Order: sequence, then structure tokens, then C-alpha cells
Amino acid sequence: MSDDPNPDLHEEALVALRRLVAREDAAFHDGQFEAVETLVQRRARALVVQRTGWGKSAVYFVATLLLRRRGMGPTILVSPLLALMRDQVAAAERAGVRAASINSANPLEWQDVLTRLHADELDVLLVSPERLNNPRFRDEQLPALMARIGLLVVDEAHCISDWGHDFRPDYRRLRDLIAGMPAGVPVLATTATANERVVHDVEEQLGAGGAGVLTIRGPLARASLRLGVLRLPDAAARLAWLLSHLGDLPGSGIIYALTVSAAEDTARLLREAGHEVRAYTGQTDTAEREESERLLKENRVKALVATSALGMGFDKPDLAFVIHLGAPSTPVAYYQQVGRAGRATERADVLLLPGPEDPAIWQYFATSSMPDEAKATAVLDELAHEGGALSTIALEARVDIRRSRLELLLKVLDVDGAVERVQGGWRSTGVPWTYDAERYRRIAEARTREQQSMIEYETTTGCRMEFLQRALDDPTAVPCGRCDNCTAPWYPTDIAPDTTVAADAAVNRVGVLIEPRAQWPSGMNRLGIDLRGNIAPDERLEPGRALARLTDLGWGGTLRAAFAPGAPDAEISPAMAAACVRVLAEWGWPTRPAAVVAMPSRTHPKLVSSLARTIAEVGRLPLLGSLEPTGAGPGGSGGNSAYRLAGVAGSFRVDPPLADAVAGLGGAPMLLVDDLVDSRWSLTVAGRLLRQAGAGPVLPFVLAARA
Repeated sequence: MSDDPNPDLHEEALVALRRLVAREDAAFHDGQFEAVETLVQRRARALVVQRTGWGKSAVYFVATLLLRRRGMGPTILVSPLLALMRDQVAAAERAGVRAASINSANPLEWQDVLTRLHADELDVLLVSPERLNNPRFRDEQLPALMARIGLLVVDEAHCISDWGHDFRPDYRRLRDLIAGMPAGVPVLATTATANERVVHDVEEQLGAGGAGVLTIRGPLARASLRLGVLRLPDAAARLAWLLSHLGDLPGSGIIYALTVSAAEDTARLLREAGHEVRAYTGQTDTAEREESERLLKENRVKALVATSALGMGFDKPDLAFVIHLGAPSTPVAYYQQVGRAGRATERADVLLLPGPEDPAIWQYFATSSMPDEAKATAVLDELAHEGGALSTIALEARVDIRRSRLELLLKVLDVDGAVERVQGGWRSTGVPWTYDAERYRRIAEARTREQQSMIEYETTTGCRMEFLQRALDDPTAVPCGRCDNCTAPWYPTDIAPDTTVAADAAVNRVGVLIEPRAQWPSGMNRLGIDLRGNIAPDERLEPGRALARLTDLGWGGTLRAAFAPGAPDAEISPAMAAACVRVLAEWGWPTRPAAVVAMPSRTHPKLVSSLARTIAEVGRLPLLGSLEPTGAGPGGSGGNSAYRLAGVAGSFRVDPPLADAVAGLGGAPMLLVDDLVDSRWSLTVAGRLLRQAGAGPVLPFVLAARA
């Protein structure tokens, strides 16, 4: 006689589980059947907080099969990442669950998927949280789906919470979706990375409408993970360590970097040294991402060098190692990333190589994460004044917010009910909106505490796994007995001399391409500037160069210090001047420039003038002088493309002496020197003025590119 209160359901669920994992001896982990029973028998709501590899996907696929057999409609699975969706569809097929996804990477398949859904030929529809607010999907498809839904699953549910390490505004609207669910439809939320604050927040949102929520929370320790931290003096030493020891690491794995440029530079260095690696970032083409995921799963590459774009949901049970070049900003985010490793192996090596520049990079990326009250008010005023819908592009011409931040702000305002997305763009709902300064202050303070906690993880003398568990409020936290503090450093600390040379060369690599602008932003006439369409070919800049990006591994740190708020203006250092000369020597232009012209700089006049003078002296070129500032236009950084152009469109002029000198070159190329390039509009405007004054090709050269 079984002790299970529902032996028939348990046996049916066990058969489905064994088919899913393709093992006849498979059994439920603690809590798995309890979650299935909650969904299938009680038709209730559950939150499952369990470590990566525990089997959260087994819960919702088994529950889906059982609910479908009982006449329930299809499952809607809200999933945040394309890589995760691909893995989930493949896992569903193994279990005999008919699944398909609708996401940004497969628009040509959407109609076929919806046809199969209406014909009841799909058991699971995977959608991104952003798709739920697509006007056509929301208005034409979602109501019919909600009328026959059998189960709602919210994967990576920490994204619902403002307090989650990977908060996405689109997830917050799930609260309203859940509150409007038909009676008797179960809801499941799953995550591997939630502390008590996030758990309580998600429980409140799952309980919308007064429903009870069963939370199943297990221990988060990963017995297979062997954690360690190796502090090295600089980026070159970290790269040299990788070159020395990557080949010694078992199997294949992931090397995480904090920035796109660091991932790409590291991958290039490792490939040049003979290692089979690939870069994987948010800028990587979708098809290339899929191919890289497949190669890693098949152990045909040693590693993917990735940003956080390869994070939640990537499923490779035998991933043997995770190395971090620089630390994520919170222990929770770090736990989530290292949780990719060792899911089906006895041991996996996890090593953090922190950098002194990490806090500066955390701050660099943190500034765009929360709405600004003045900018939000400006958006709402424009939408209210318009009365109808405005596209994001049209809004850009009316408010001084760059595209990525504007899109994030609109999502926040949408979730708060102040605006709504409709066909043709966004419109005001008329619902009063108040900036919740106290809420955002608390979130900012929490993030600061989490950053400090990450630094404490790096320096702790206690157990590292226990530290991560406590950061996630895991009451079962105890010393692991495997990390470098519980035993001894398990990783080598030596660096081969020949790798130091290669790493130094990589860190000191110089020269970043600056692509010329080819088109004026739309809507400039609304800002009183008569510029539209394509920039005339004879008024465009040529492709230019920057010494490095602010986010680069090597020169990036030096440049970040030079351009930090409050940094003193000073003449260019000999080392930086020598690096600039290297860029110019390696440029490979078809015709050598015949002169140098400087940009006027309000913040770094000594730096720019000394750079232009040095280039002219070393290249034995005439320094023709500088464009003259007019005092018009606000200038500065930030804001969207249209406003950035408006801020500089009338800011410079070519005075008569410079015009005469330019005309005297007879159309020969010239270098245009500046300190920092971001939107490229200052250089574009200045280059156009020089071309109109009779200059030939204008080649911009700057010290730093912002990204």
C-alpha cells in the first residue's frame, strides 16, 4: 500500500516523468510531486524555488500532460530568453508534449503556431513577457487563449520582482494577467535565484485575486560545485592566467565577461592562442548564437566567452566549468550564472577572477535601470498633448531620451497604467501617475548593499557556497567542504611567462573603428532644424578610429579614469600619446592625411589641444587650428539621437582663417581630433562644416569611444 495520499495520480505522473527524462528508474525529487499535485489535483497556485538542475521544468511538463488528459486547455509558459525557449521546446518533445514558441527570432512561424494552437494541436505555447503586450497578440490572441488556458507557468519568476537581480518591467504586468485568470486554472512560478524579499513579492503577485500560494523551497547548495576566487593585479594577468590554464580545465564551459568588448577581445585572444572558443553577447547574431549553443552542448568548443546574455535557462547538464573575468554586481546574479555548471556531473569548477574596475563597470550599467521623474513627465505630457498614439520614433523627436532608455521608461509607465501600447505606438490612458521616489530609493539602496555583498564574497575567509546560500536566505546553509576556503586553493596560481607577453599585447591592443553617420534622425524639423534624409556623400565623414572603448579591458580603465566626473583636464600623457601614434600607424588609409584640425572642447581643452599638437608633430603635419565654438546649443552627453544632434547643430563654425587653410589643401584628406565619441553627432556636424568649407575627406580620430 502506497503512503502517497493520491497513489493513482502519483503513478500516472511518475510514468510521465520517466518518459521525460528517458530513465525507467527515475523518481521524483522532494517537492516535485507535491507541486504537480497542487497544480493537477487542487488546481491551485505554487511557487517553486529550487536550485538549477533540480527539475523545475519536469514539474510543468508533467503537469501539462496530466491536465491535458483531464480536458484542460494548453499551457502558456512565459519564458524570458530565446536560448531557454529552445531548450524547453526540445525537452517538451522528449516528453511527448507538443510545444512551440512565439518570439522575436521566429516571426515567420507565428501564424503556423497560432493555427496549430486554435486547432488544439499544441500543449504548450512559450511566449516572452514582452509578447504579452504586443497590441495584436494582446487584443486578438490573448483573450481567446485565456478563455481556454489550462495552466499558466511563469519561468524565472524573480524577474517579476523589482527586487530581483534581473528585473524586467514586462514581467510586472503578469500580476494583472494572473488576477484576471479564470477560476480553477492553476498557476506555477519557478526560479532558482530568489531571496526572501523576492519570494514574498512574487507570492503577493501570484496571490492576486485572493488565491492561496504554496511555496516549495529547497536547499540551494550545489554539491558538484567547487568554488574559488583568485585575485590578480590587472586585466593582463587575468588573461594570462586563462591562456596558461584554460586547456587544463575539464570538459567545456563558459567564461563570463562584464562587457561586450571584453568578451569579444578575450575570445579573439584565446582563438589566436589555439583555443576553440566563441564570443556570445547581446550583439551576437541570433543564428550565430544558436550555432554557438549547439557547439558547446556537443563539446565541440572549449568555451563560450559570454556576457550575461548567456544566463538563465541555458541547459547543458555536463557543463564542467564557469570562469568569471570580473564579478557580476550581486551574489544572487553570480549564483544564477555559476548554476549553469555541474548539473549532471560529480564535480564542476567555478572560479572568479575579480577586477579592481568591477565597481566602476557596475555603476556604468546601473544608471539606466530606473525611470527619471522629469523624463517620465515629459513623455506623459507629449502623449497627453497628442491625444492619439505616437510611435517610439516620433516620441524621440519630442523628448530628450535615447531610444533604449525611452523604451524601458515606456514599459514602466505601461505597467503603472499611465500609458498603453496600441497599434501605431503609445498613447496616454489619462490615469494619473506619480513618481514613486521612495520605492526607487529603496531599490537603489538595496542594489548598493548587494554590490557590497559581492565584494564581501570575494574577500570572505568563510565557506563560499554557504555565503551564496545565505545571500539567497537559504536556511539550510552550511559549509560545503569543497571550496578554496573550506579546503585549500584547488586552482593553479602560476602564470606561464610566454602568456604574459600575449596577454599584455591583447590588453594594449589599440584602434576601434568609428563608423560614419549616413542619415539624419527623423523629426528634426520639430526641433527647428532643417536636416532630413541621407547625409550627402560629399558632406559625410570617412570611417575613423578611437584609441579604445571606455569598456575595453586594457586602455578602457585608463580612459575611464581620464573621463570620470571631476577628473582634472591635463595634457596627454606620453604613454597615451604613444598608443595614439600606434593607432595612426596601423590605420592603413588609402591617402595619407595632409593636416590636423582639432574640435573645440568645453571639458578637456588641454587634452584635445595637446593630442592634436602631438599628432601634428609626430606626423609632420600642419596643425590648422580648431573649429570655433559659437556658444549656441546645450551640447553635453545623454539624450536621444535627435536631441543630441539638436544640441550641437549650431555649436561650431569654421572661421575665415581656418576656411582659407582648409581650402589651401586642395581636397587632400585631414584628421579631425576629439576626446570622446558617443553619438557621433558632434564629429558629423564638424565634418560637414569642413567639407562645406572645401575640405577633402575628413577622418575623425578620438581618444575614447563610449561603447
